[in-house]
Amino acid sequence: MQIVCLDLEGVLVPEIWIEFATRTGIPELRRTTRDEPDYDKLMQSRLAILGEHKLGLTDIQQVIAEMGPLEGARAFVDGLREAYQLIILSDTFYEFAHPLMRQLGWPTLFCHSLEADADGMLVRYRLRMPDQKREAVRRLRELRFTVVAAGDSYNDTAMLGEAHAGILFHPPEQVIREFPQFPVTQSYAELRAEIDKAFVAVTPT
Repeated sequence: MQIVCLDLEGVLVPEIWIEFATRTGIPELRRTTRDEPDYDKLMQSRLAILGEHKLGLTDIQQVIAEMGPLEGARAFVDGLREAYQLIILSDTFYEFAHPLMRQLGWPTLFCHSLEADADGMLVRYRLRMPDQKREAVRRLRELRFTVVAAGDSYNDTAMLGEAHAGILFHPPEQVIREFPQFPVTQSYAELRAEIDKAFVAVTPT
């Protein structure tokens, strides 16, 4: 059985934190895993900035409600699901992703969760498990699935390395330079072609 594992933000939907930073005028919130590979350091910084500006979960959800998938993402997802099983492995949060999953046709999503206080201020985040993208791919391989994974950021590279084949989608230049072992794609057509090619190469005959 063949499974595709995809990152969410930057691959199927816009970067939520960048969109929120733009709308609130807080440039510090534009930092993502493309810029900071240490996820805990990044999230602690985000929570501190939100607290400083008195912005809570409702404020972020209002922005997300006005967002949608990237152009062509729904058709890409639908096409993949006709040929392969599909799991979205993301470092976003269920509290953020719900409206976006609806617009993508409810693909399976593994991600994290947030905790807010009585006033709606975010006080902590809860990882589903450490290094969950790589661990999910590892477990799928143990179940004898053939896995091809695609993502765009530093926090996707462990998942890509654990899969039978890994692909970068529209990554920043520094990720391309640091991880030359992964093929680079810049459009959904290129990504689909690379996924199909990878499965041909890694699937036992």
